[in-house]
Amino acid sequence: MDISIVIPLFNEAESLPELMEWINRVLNKRKFEVVFVDDGSKDESWSVIEKLQMNYPGKVKGLRFARNYGKSAGLQKGFETAIGAVVFTMDADLQDSPDEILVMEKLLHEGGYDLISGWKKKRHDPLSKTIPTKLYNWMTRRVSGIDLNDFNCGLKCYKNNVVKAIEVQGEMHRYIPLLAKAAGFDKIGEHVVSHKARKYGVTKFGLERFTNGMLDLLTIAFVQRFGRKPMHLFGLLGLLTFLVSSGLFTAIAGYKLYAINFALEAKNITEISAFYLALTGMILGSQLFLAGFIAEMVSRNSPARKEYRISEQIN
Repeated sequence: MDISIVIPLFNEAESLPELMEWINRVLNKRKFEVVFVDDGSKDESWSVIEKLQMNYPGKVKGLRFARNYGKSAGLQKGFETAIGAVVFTMDADLQDSPDEILVMEKLLHEGGYDLISGWKKKRHDPLSKTIPTKLYNWMTRRVSGIDLNDFNCGLKCYKNNVVKAIEVQGEMHRYIPLLAKAAGFDKIGEHVVSHKARKYGVTKFGLERFTNGMLDLLTIAFVQRFGRKPMHLFGLLGLLTFLVSSGLFTAIAGYKLYAINFALEAKNITEISAFYLALTGMILGSQLFLAGFIAEMVSRNSPARKEYRISEQIN
């Protein structure tokens, strides 16, 4: 199989026949499969997929969730199912153009990339969506070190071994390039793609995607850097907090002893606000250190602790 196209969808019955006909027209001379993942749609999407499977024998696969799990879950199950040498992801709303598929596949092979991410340079979206998206992309570039202009473009292509090596969960479909880089696939390219106006239905994502996206970005950044060595973060923060607070406590107690020794007037320790600050800091530092220690023990006993991707091997 040359190409697999993974298409997660939710209530997109109207657009599916047109999308499949478009894909088939572009790839009619290639061996390809389209994996539709119905994310618990309430409309006729699954019935449409069943009809498409009959109309395009050997070219359509379908997965149907019992309820709505989200786009990340759809992509994960689609990746597990895909068997093509090159795997594409695409939205079902006709805003991504199948005409880009062969161009991106050629760029993937000729450029030696692990994945190519689409860039909707000219978007047909309202300002309420484009402005937050630009801020989100800027922040993701700064955190990840990956020089992409559009991390959340639905149109991407990957070598098959990339999608088999990553795990997409939560709202992390926005950060697949980061997940790929963390798995050792750092040859990431970008291609400007056309962005069509939505023809049917309405968007399935609300404003919560921005808050959820930022939280997931912090999660990925932490796991990438400290997932195998949590003590390096929590232990260091705990130790520094404890030492600074202990120093402050020692200074307060030392001044009190000095005042008593030389019969100087001084406040009771419990009347000094800095005493409570130092005491709180010592407790917090101890808790951070213990949290790092426990996290390190959990990490060292994880089955994934010894999993490392090997790109080449000579026996």
